[in-house]
Amino acid sequence: MNGRLIAIGDIHGCHAEFAELLDRLAPAKDDQLILLGDLVNRGPDSTKVIDLARSAGARSLLGNHELRLLNYRRTGDKDFLKETDLETFGQLRPEDWTYLEAMMLTHYIEELDTVLVHGGFVPGEPWQKQPATVVTRVQVIDRDGRPRRRVDCPDCPTWAELWNGPPFVIYGHTPREEIHRLKWSVGIDTACVAGGYLTACILPEKRFVQVKARKQYYTP
Repeated sequence: MNGRLIAIGDIHGCHAEFAELLDRLAPAKDDQLILLGDLVNRGPDSTKVIDLARSAGARSLLGNHELRLLNYRRTGDKDFLKETDLETFGQLRPEDWTYLEAMMLTHYIEELDTVLVHGGFVPGEPWQKQPATVVTRVQVIDRDGRPRRRVDCPDCPTWAELWNGPPFVIYGHTPREEIHRLKWSVGIDTACVAGGYLTACILPEKRFVQVKARKQYYTP
C-alpha cells in the first residue's frame, strides 16, 4: 500500500469540521481518502460536504442516509424517508447525484486484511455477499441472528461484539461519544453532528485524528 489510507466517519453535512479535519490530515497525492458514508442530512450543508469530498479526491461508501435518498429518487416512495431527507433531496445537484450513485458498499485492503463499511456485518455470514440493506444499517443482532437497529432492540449485543475476524472492520453509523475499539473492529462515528467529534482513522498504523464540532446541529 503506497501512502496512507485515511478513513473518516459520518460527516452529516458538517462541512466546516470536515474542512478543518482535511487541513489537519493534509492528504498527499499517494494517500487514499475513504469516507464511511452518511455525508448528508442533519447538519448545516450536505452539498458543501460533497464539494469538499470531490475536490479532495475522496471516495465514499454508501450510508443509510444516501441509500434512502437514492431509493426515493428511483421510486418516488416517501414511506422510508426521515427527518431532513426531503430538504437534502431538494438541494442536491446533478453532480451530487453522480457522486452518490458511485458510492461503494465496502472497501477492502488486502495487505492489511481490513474492510471499511458504513454500518457493519452480520457475523457468521460472508461479508462480501451481504446486501446494502444490511451493511448500511446493522447495529445490533437479535436472538435469531437478525440485524436490527439499537432503538428496536436496546438489550441486543452489537454486531461488533459478536464479530470474530479476520478481516478487521472499520465502520461508522453507530454514534458514540468515543472511538469504539474492539479486537476485530473500530467504530469511528463520534457524533459530530450532535456536538461530538469528526474522527479519522489513519492506516496502516491505526492512528486517530479528531476535530471537535463547532456546535450541536442535531439532537438525536
